[in-house]
Amino acid sequence: MVRLVLFWFVIINVIGYVVMSEDKNKARKRRDRVPERTLFLLAFMGGSLGVLIAMYRKRHKTRHASFRIGIPLLLLLNMVLYGYFLR
Repeated sequence: MVRLVLFWFVIINVIGYVVMSEDKNKARKRRDRVPERTLFLLAFMGGSLGVLIAMYRKRHKTRHASFRIGIPLLLLLNMVLYGYFLR
């Protein structure tokens, strides 16, 4: 079970980082964007660390209060849940 949770943690955070980065690239090129709902869903599913890192490394969505507050709160929730499953 621990290996499965760790595998999920790595994969979902890589996906979160890539999707957030790709949204930034699409924003620069004025193309169709990734819905914010999708970004929050990825964060909720355990990828909040990847989304948060991409958010600040790419300087994307950092002006949106919903992201500045919501993603760290989801990270806290993720930490509690990962801690529960990894104990």
